[in-house]
Formats: sequence, structure tokens, C-alpha cells
Amino acid sequence: MNRNELRKADINLMVVFETLMLERNVTRAAEKLFLGQPTISSALNRLRTMLNDPLFIRVGHRMEPTARAEDIYRHLKPALDSLSVALSLTRDFDPAVSTMTFRIGLSDDVEFGLLPPLLRALRQEAPSVVFVVQHVDYWRIPDLLAAGDITVGISQTRGLPANAKRKLLRHIQPSILRADKSDTPLTLDEYCARPHVLVSHTANVSGYADEWLADIGRTRQVVLSVPQYSSLPALLAGTDLIASLPDYTAEAMAASGLLFKEPFPFKTPTLDLSMVWLSHVDSDPAERWLRSRLEQFMSERPVMSSLA
Repeated sequence: MNRNELRKADINLMVVFETLMLERNVTRAAEKLFLGQPTISSALNRLRTMLNDPLFIRVGHRMEPTARAEDIYRHLKPALDSLSVALSLTRDFDPAVSTMTFRIGLSDDVEFGLLPPLLRALRQEAPSVVFVVQHVDYWRIPDLLAAGDITVGISQTRGLPANAKRKLLRHIQPSILRADKSDTPLTLDEYCARPHVLVSHTANVSGYADEWLADIGRTRQVVLSVPQYSSLPALLAGTDLIASLPDYTAEAMAASGLLFKEPFPFKTPTLDLSMVWLSHVDSDPAERWLRSRLEQFMSERPVMSSLA
């Protein structure tokens, strides 16, 4: 197709095609694009005519792309990314009047421990901006970024896409949270003897602390595994249970005066909390503003006004 023929192309159709490639389902694509299902079906019929290919074959509840659809997508995605970057550079971003919706991914510990002070500040700076928070962990971040469900994520990270950028925000200091106040921190023996609550998003009964204890020939007893940190204050209250969690989350929970934070009774490896995003939003003024504020309020050493 030469440049003159591009006049016949509809960018909206290309966005629908990209979304169908990611979702493999008309209903989910419609929900993601805030369109009706008939609109997506009509767009798919137009795409099939324009590209002279069925594009998707229904297999059970999924729509599997044809070989030609896969080939088109490989060329189309970077083109749409570049177009998005070019358009973003034509506009400034003023948080005071913006009504944009930002989609960010936060791990549960970050949402509890670090989001509230950020939100209080942003309500003053950007009162009409909307924030949609999704739960992430190091398994989900790559897929959510690739699908466009979030534009930036903050969590512990492992494998990331080749086009991802990462910025270290802080080193996580593991802490202990307990409901019974004491003038002296737990010893290693006491830590191993007490019953533990483990926060596990995958319903495990062992975690980092168990690996660290194994390295020094010790074990602990996990008697309860829960999927999120927010339930810990109610669960620990009035019991001898203890929980191991990041320092910033423990500090937020201890602020009520009903729970007490103390350091681990043994040396632990360093864990990192990072912010990640994809390169195609790197220069977007709005996304740069968002990343600068996330860094300012969630990093170990707050940055006053840098643009990441």
C-alpha cells in the first residue's frame, strides 16, 4: 500500500484489530474499547474485507488469528506505538485542568503502604484526573503492559519485555508486624516459634522468609495464608500471630497504634521495588508527569520535581 492508499485506511479499525489480537474475544475487546459488541463485529467484517482475509477463526470461546493476521500484527503494533508517540508530542499536559484517566498497576503492599500519600497530593495538583489501579505482581506486569491495561506498574519485577524500561524506586526492608507490644524485638528463636500469617497471591504456605530461614537451617510455622495485605490488621488483632511484610506497608499499618513494627531478627537478602513502563510511552508528557509523581512519593529518596 502506497501513501496515497493510506487515505482509505481507518485508524480506528487498526485499533480494533490490535485489541482483538490481544483479547481474542469480541466481548472483551468491546469492553476494553468501551464500545458495543455489534460495533466490534461490524469493524471486524470491514477489516476482513479490507485485508482480504478472515483474520480470526473461532476455536471454542476464543478467536485464534490466522497466519496473515499474525504477520499484519507484527508490522502494525510498532506503527501504532509510533503514531501514539507522535500524537502525544503535539499536546501539553496540564494536571490542574486535565480529565485524563491513568491506568496504573500496583502490588498490594504498595497500594496499602505508598498510594495514600500520593493520592492526597494529587487530589490537590490534579483534582479532575482519574486513576484506575489494577493489582499486579512480577508475573502479571508484562502481560498487562503489553495489553495496554496499564501504562506503568510498580512492584518487584523479574522478566520484562525487551521494550520495557525499569527504574529502581527503593530497597525493601522486610519487617515484622505484631499485635502484642514488647520493649524488646523478637529473637530468631521466638520468630521461628511464633505462628505466622503469610500473604500469598498464589495461595502458597511458604514464601521468601521460608527460603531465607532454610539458608540458615531454620524453619517457621505458617498457620494462615491470605491473598492480600489489607486484611492483616484485623487478623493480627488480639492474637499472637505475626506477619512478615515490606517496611513501608508495616509502617502504614502500625500508624494506627494498634499494631507494632520491628526489624527481622536475622539478615535478609535485598529486595527491590521498581517502576516499569514500555518505551512507546516514554516521551508522552502526561505519562512523564505521572511517573515523576510516582517516583516522588514512592521512592526511597523522594524526588521533588524530576521527569522520569
